[in-house]
This record gives sequence, structure tokens and C-alpha cells, in this order.
Amino acid sequence: MLTKEDIELSLQRKKLQLVIKRIFDVIVAGLLIILFSPLLIIVSLLILFSSKGPVLYTNERIGYRGVHFRCFKFRSMVVHEQQMATDGVLYKVKNDSRVTWIGSIIRKTSIDELPQLFNVLKGEMSLVGPRPLVPFMMAGLPDFNEIRCLVRPGITGQWQIEDREHNTSADYMMKPDLTYISTYTLLSDLRIIIKTPIVVLKAKGAY
Repeated sequence: MLTKEDIELSLQRKKLQLVIKRIFDVIVAGLLIILFSPLLIIVSLLILFSSKGPVLYTNERIGYRGVHFRCFKFRSMVVHEQQMATDGVLYKVKNDSRVTWIGSIIRKTSIDELPQLFNVLKGEMSLVGPRPLVPFMMAGLPDFNEIRCLVRPGITGQWQIEDREHNTSADYMMKPDLTYISTYTLLSDLRIIIKTPIVVLKAKGAY
């Protein structure tokens, strides 16, 4: 098994690719925000009219180099329950009574993740990368934590395009995330980006 030092050395050798990756992230995230701006506005209004509370839900995640940041998502639950939810992705359950009608739609279509494009512009996230985890989940996996923090977390990633519907535990996500980080190339990012819409359209593991 590769150590943190092995993976860190591998990433250092791919420094130019990582610079290109960041430039690509900024350009594509900016274009997608412009392209989806009508949808973002419509969803924001529907959330406001469907239940009391803010349009966005934010919670703390651990990102690049261990820096904590606020991850943006469209609010999909009633306010009190959304505040109690630990992680909007990892703990989704079917027929959840806490979820609003518009929340159900944006979860199934992954539209609730679109505000994370702003996290990408801020440099806190990437389009592709390991899933950003909440602090308490990272605390239980110290070695894994250090390796994950070598790259920016992503809106989509290797785990998201695999069999995510059967296991959403941090332990299960470890293998695809480590595989992505240790074998990263620009081509692997493109492959994941191309596969992501297919997974979203199938609504695989999303509810």
C-alpha cells in the first residue's frame, strides 16, 4: 500500500497537471454558474416559497491541507431538521419526512450540489476530488485524513461514479478516494466528469 510520502511525491511530479487542473476548475465553474444561473434563481425562489428558512445550507468540511471551510448546498430540509443533519449526502434516506418537496427533487437530480461551484471558485474545492467529509468522520481515520488533504475535495469523484448506493460509509469511500489521489491524471478527471451526468440521470444512489 502506498504511503502518504509516496503519494505526495507522485503529486509533486504532477505539479503542472495540478496547475492546469486549477485553471480548468476556475474556468469551468465560472461558465457553469453563468449557464445555470436561471436554474439557480428558480430553485432559490422555490426553496424560499416551499418552507421558512435560508436558501443555502452550509456545514463545516475539511479541505485541502486540512483547512476547514463551509460547504454550500441548497437547503433541502425544513430548517430545524437541516441544522440537525450531520451530512446531507452521506446520510440520505428514502422517504425522509424532513425533506421538502423541492428538496426531494433537487436531491434526486443532484441540483442541491450546484452551489458548490462557488466553493470551487473560492479555491476550497475542485470539480473532481475526494468527497469532502465532516470533521468527526475524518477524526476517526487519521492516516486517511492526511492523504485526503493532499488534494482539494471535489463536487464529484471516483466514489460518486461507482456503486455509491450500497454503502456510504467513510470506510467504503476510502478505497476509491485513495485510488483517485494516488493515480491522478487530467485524463482521469475528464473520465469522471464525463461519467457524472450519466450517473446523475440514472439517479443512482440519490434520493
